[in-house]
Amino acid sequence: MADSTPPGAGRDARETVQLGASTSPEPRRRRWPWLALGGVAATVAALSVVSYAYAGDRVPHGTSVAGVDIGGLDAEQARAKLSARLAIAAARPVTFTYDARAFDVDPSTGGLSLDVEQTVDDAGAGRSWNPLRLLRVLTGPDRDVEPAVDVDQAALTEAVASIPDAVNATKAEGGVRFEGTRPVITQPVVGVTVDQATAIAAAADAYLSDDPQVDLPVREVSPSLTGSELRNFVDDRAAEVVATPLRLDLPGQTLVLRPLQFAPALSYAVESGELVPRVDAEVLIRRTRSTLARIRDKPQDATLVLRAGKPVVVPGRPGVTVEAGEIVDAVLSRAKEPSTQSVEVGTSTAPPAVSGRDLGRLGVKEEVSSFVTYFPYAEYRNVNQGRAAELIDGTLLEPGDLFSFNGTVGERTEENGFTTGYIISNGVFAEDLGGGVSQVVTTTYNAAFFAGLTDVTHTPHSFYIDRYPLGREATVAWPSVDLKFRNNTPYGVLIHAWVVPSTSASYGEMHVQMFSTKYWDITAGVSDRYDYTSPRTRYDPSDTCVANTGYGGFQVDVYRYVRRVGSSDLLRKETDHVVYTPSDTVICSAPPG
Repeated sequence: MADSTPPGAGRDARETVQLGASTSPEPRRRRWPWLALGGVAATVAALSVVSYAYAGDRVPHGTSVAGVDIGGLDAEQARAKLSARLAIAAARPVTFTYDARAFDVDPSTGGLSLDVEQTVDDAGAGRSWNPLRLLRVLTGPDRDVEPAVDVDQAALTEAVASIPDAVNATKAEGGVRFEGTRPVITQPVVGVTVDQATAIAAAADAYLSDDPQVDLPVREVSPSLTGSELRNFVDDRAAEVVATPLRLDLPGQTLVLRPLQFAPALSYAVESGELVPRVDAEVLIRRTRSTLARIRDKPQDATLVLRAGKPVVVPGRPGVTVEAGEIVDAVLSRAKEPSTQSVEVGTSTAPPAVSGRDLGRLGVKEEVSSFVTYFPYAEYRNVNQGRAAELIDGTLLEPGDLFSFNGTVGERTEENGFTTGYIISNGVFAEDLGGGVSQVVTTTYNAAFFAGLTDVTHTPHSFYIDRYPLGREATVAWPSVDLKFRNNTPYGVLIHAWVVPSTSASYGEMHVQMFSTKYWDITAGVSDRYDYTSPRTRYDPSDTCVANTGYGGFQVDVYRYVRRVGSSDLLRKETDHVVYTPSDTVICSAPPG
C-alpha cells in the first residue's frame, strides 16, 4: 500500500519519536556556543596582533638593570639607555682590600666590561607570538636583571696576578742558633699567598655591583714547626748540647773544645719538618784555632828570621794536621746526640802552608830602610812601645799587600798587653790606654817613607812634638785613626821593630827596619815654617787635668823625591802639607776671679 505521508514528514516524525521531543523545527539558537568560541579565538588573535604590533621587541614592563629602568623600551632604546646610564659604573674599578691596603683592578686593562647586548637579551627583549610573553611586556611583574659581564679571562688573570707582589709574604721556617752558649730562637713566619682563582671569580662578580669592593682572598702557608715546638726543642735538647766540653781524641793526643768555642758555629735549621744541625766551618775553625795549634808535630811554615842583621829563610817541614771536616763532623756528632762526650778524630800528614821556596821567591835580602826615634823616660812608654813593636815585628808584606797599624797591633787594651799613659785628646794631654804608641807609629811611618812604599793614610799630631821629625810623623787612635801603607815593589818587605827601653838616666830608642830588595831611591826635604798661630790659656780644675806650657802652631810642607834605585832621573816629587795647631797652656785650677 502506497504511503500517503508527504515526503519528509515521516522522517520528522521518526526523529520526533526518537528524540522524544516536539515535532516542531529545532531553534537556530542552539548553534550560538560554537559561534561564541570562534569569537573568543578571533578576539585573542586580534588582541595578539595588536599587542605584537605594540610590544614588538620591547623589554617587559617593570624590568630594571642595576637600578636603571628599561621596561617598555625596545631593544635598541634599552641598549642605548644602559650604555649611557651605566657608563660610570662600568668604568669603576673593582677594589680588593687586604691589611688596610687597597688594590684596584681597572676594568679597561683588567678585561671587564658591560655586555649590553646580552644584558638586554636577558631582560627579555625579542619578538615572540607567545601570549604570556606579550602579557609580561604589557603588565610586568617588576623584576631586576643582573647586568651581563664580558670577561677577558687572560687580561683579568694578568691584572690579578700583579697583586701578589705587594701582598705575598714568603713562609719562613724558624731555627735555633747560639749567641755564645745561649740558644736563641729564630721565630717562624706564616706565609701568605693570594688565592688567584678565587680572586678572579670575585672580581667578575663584584664588577658593576653596588659596592665593587672585595676582601682579597688569601691563603696562609704555615711553617713546618711552630714557635712553641722550637721552644720545646731548646728546653729539651739545645741547652744540653752546649753544657759540657767536647773531647777530640787524636792518635796519641786529646784536645778539648770548650762550648764557647763551638757553640757560635752551630745552628739548627728546619728540613723536611725536622730540626737538622748545621756547622759553619769557617767560624768553627777560626774559634778553635788556638786549640788546634796545640796539635803536636803539626806542619811548620818556613819563616824569615834575622841572623847577624841579615834575613835568612828557615825551611818549613811537614807534620800532622786535622782536616776542617773532621772538626765539623765532631761537633755535628754532639749536636745530634747531646750525650756524646768524645769523638775520635783522624789526622793526616800535610806539607807546610809556606815553603822555603815560597819565601825565597820574595827576594827579601837586604835592609832597604831604617829609622830610629828617641823618647824620655816613662815606664808606660817602655811597656806600650815595647808591646806595639813586638806585635808588628816580623810582619811580611808581599807585593801589593797593605799594612795597617791598627789591624796588626789591635785595640790597646790591658788584655792585649797595654797600660795607661798620656795621649793627646782634643788638643790637650789626657790619660788613656796605649799612651806613647804614637812613637812606634811615627818611627814605622818614616821607615816606610824612606823605603819608598805608598803612603795610603797617615795623620800627624794636632800640635808639634819636637822629638819627632818636623812634619814627618804620625799618630793613631783606635779604631778611627790609622797608619796604612802599601808594598809597591815586586819584592817582599819584612818589618823588624824593637825598643831600647828608657831609664831614669837615659832616653829610650824606638827602632824600625825594613828588609827587601832595594827598589826605590828616596830623598826628603822640608820647607820653612810659616803661618804661625798663638796658643791660648786654659783653666781646668778637674782631677784629670794635666798641666802644660803652651807654644804656637804653624804650617810646613814635607817633600819626598822618588827615583828608581841606580837612576838619577826623578820619577816624581810628593808634597805633604802639615798644619800644626797651637799647644795651649793648661793651668790646673779654676779661672782667676
